[in-house]
Amino acid sequence: MVKVIASSLRKGNVVDKDGKLYVILFAENIHPGKGTPVTQLDMRRIGDGVKVSERYRTTEQVERAYVEEREHTFLYADGEGYHFMNPETYDQVAVSEAVVGDAAPYLQEGMPVQVSQFNGIAISLVLPQRATFEVVETEPTTKGQTASSSYKPAVLSNGVRTTVPPHIAPGTRVVVMTADGAYVERAKD
Repeated sequence: MVKVIASSLRKGNVVDKDGKLYVILFAENIHPGKGTPVTQLDMRRIGDGVKVSERYRTTEQVERAYVEEREHTFLYADGEGYHFMNPETYDQVAVSEAVVGDAAPYLQEGMPVQVSQFNGIAISLVLPQRATFEVVETEPTTKGQTASSSYKPAVLSNGVRTTVPPHIAPGTRVVVMTADGAYVERAKD
């Protein structure tokens, strides 16, 4: 166990609180106008899946558990869960749907993913920040509309709904953030 300051914790980190391990689902540093800055953590207990929300002062010490973090390659999903392979040893690991959570639509075959394991059990995933998908459905492009005007709704090939600039048409490949599906840019490939 290593003590770290609360403000350095990120999504996917594992902390030890009262002898139980928790994986961080969401971490946000809040700086109010006056008063002490705090770190808001939404966590899931690894043992039984109970979700808790904690608030720490940003300078407070928190015990971070040592977990094995290795890059794996996403292979496929089936009834047993999501399957990843270690590219060095070719060992495969199945990750449950509860661990993958809202990251599932962004997984693409061959995508490199950081898999955190504790005692051989996968407990969290960290996806690349950006992924490329095709726009399958959106409103038609309106002539004369500039890129700086309002965004329009679109559906990506992974089923995620997002908003894109008006010049993006169906069939265009776009780069989105895997954290929230926000449009970044038109794909350069």
